[in-house]
Amino acid sequence: MFNTNNIFEVIFVIPILNVLIGFYKLFLVLRIPGALGFSLIILTGLIKLVLHPLTVTQLKSTYQLNKLKPEIEKITAKYKNDKLRQQQEQLKLYKQEGINPAAGCLPTLLQLPIMFALYNMFFNLVGQGVSDGVVEGINKVLYFPFLNISHLDLSFLGVNLAFKPSQWQTLGWWILLIPLVTGLLQYWQTKIMMPKAKIVPQPKASEPKDDDMATAMQKQMGIMMPLMIGYFSYSFSLGLSLYWNAFTIFGIIQQYQLNKVFYEKKDDQNNQTQKG
Repeated sequence: MFNTNNIFEVIFVIPILNVLIGFYKLFLVLRIPGALGFSLIILTGLIKLVLHPLTVTQLKSTYQLNKLKPEIEKITAKYKNDKLRQQQEQLKLYKQEGINPAAGCLPTLLQLPIMFALYNMFFNLVGQGVSDGVVEGINKVLYFPFLNISHLDLSFLGVNLAFKPSQWQTLGWWILLIPLVTGLLQYWQTKIMMPKAKIVPQPKASEPKDDDMATAMQKQMGIMMPLMIGYFSYSFSLGLSLYWNAFTIFGIIQQYQLNKVFYEKKDDQNNQTQKG
């Protein structure tokens, strides 16, 4: 179930599993119903907190690049027939402003192994339901004997986290609300993650603009991604959807707070500067 010979699982999956079971045992001791579900939510929030510095770095880079967009457009228009010169001038501008374009991508790349580890762990825990083999597999990779469990209770708020929305014919139509909510939450997060662009003069109709295509693709992805996530959650267990939705909700809260820091406060400072 969990492979101790797999370096990825040893570094990422198994440590996260130990933290999750630690929370699970704590909730069991406190006799809190739905111990596993609440453990998933707390673990997701903890991981979001750990990844917070990376998210801040990513949004800061996005804000800085967005602020330079008018200058980039000028360079693109000036050297529209010389792609190499465009790149050279853009890199020169980034260097002058102290911006590393890769800083926006690096945090995302660093987060991917953790997200894959979470998916792997939750799929093993709740993807196929609970059996003696699952409990035994968990106990084999726990770091301390006091973490060992005798059973894994998948009930949470009156439902089994191993259930899937695709089983709605037997479980009831209400379970179809899960993929719908999952898709809507993902759409909400995608919308607020889009950088706020300043209004700039529009080019003439005869002058095609690469940014128009990039913007159109961004909007399409803003629709396609939530649809894909919603579709996946239709086939996945409720435990995986719980993890994903908790991760998304924490992300939305985090994004609103960071947007205030990088956009609203910056705009207020610019307005005060202009008045002065």
